[in-house]
Amino acid sequence: MKTYELRAATRSYGDGQALVVALDAIDLSIRRGEFLAVLGPSGSGKTTLLQLLGALDRPSEGSVEFEGQPLERLSDAGLADLRLRAMGFVFQQFNLIPTLTAAENVEAALAPLPMSGPERRATTREHLDAVGLGGRADHLPGQLSGGEQQRVAIARALARSPRVVLADEPTGNLDTSNGALVIDLLAWLHRELQITLVLVTHDDSVAERADRVLRLADGRVVEDSAAEGAAR
Repeated sequence: MKTYELRAATRSYGDGQALVVALDAIDLSIRRGEFLAVLGPSGSGKTTLLQLLGALDRPSEGSVEFEGQPLERLSDAGLADLRLRAMGFVFQQFNLIPTLTAAENVEAALAPLPMSGPERRATTREHLDAVGLGGRADHLPGQLSGGEQQRVAIARALARSPRVVLADEPTGNLDTSNGALVIDLLAWLHRELQITLVLVTHDDSVAERADRVLRLADGRVVEDSAAEGAAR
């Protein structure tokens, strides 16, 4: 079963001499439960690809399908509902609300769902425990290390039981030790929950943890370890 199918997916901005092609006719399939790492230099199209996969943007040309559904045909409300039901996001900047505790940050992600207060609190506790932060639930982000903040962000991303987690440079603001802990956690959660995990990174050592590595340059796929494996 495929989670994503991209056919000649292109994302461009501007027109005429000001035209910028951020993603250039990408063909890509991502299997359900796959751990895909996306590598490439700045400006290669990594974040643009993640935005298309996350239903945060639409292709200018071509098609992006999620579980067989063309995302470009959905309304803004339809895309928002899909993100709510099926996708979790982890960003380089953590994006925690500084005036809320770790638990409140996770619980806020559950607010749009039809859950009672006790259900939200129980789900929050479960996911903070899963990332090893049950004992830090009442701490504000400013009282947590960078690695702990990113683990709160992971708990928040997983709280709605997404089928896909999209991580944009999740170790970019962390030192080597904390970065390794975060990748260990994401890899473990991927195996345990059988989620599809797409992770954008500049770090080859992080990419090596993935099932498959995709390299981009100038908006195009220049290397795909799945294709190389099939050729061998």
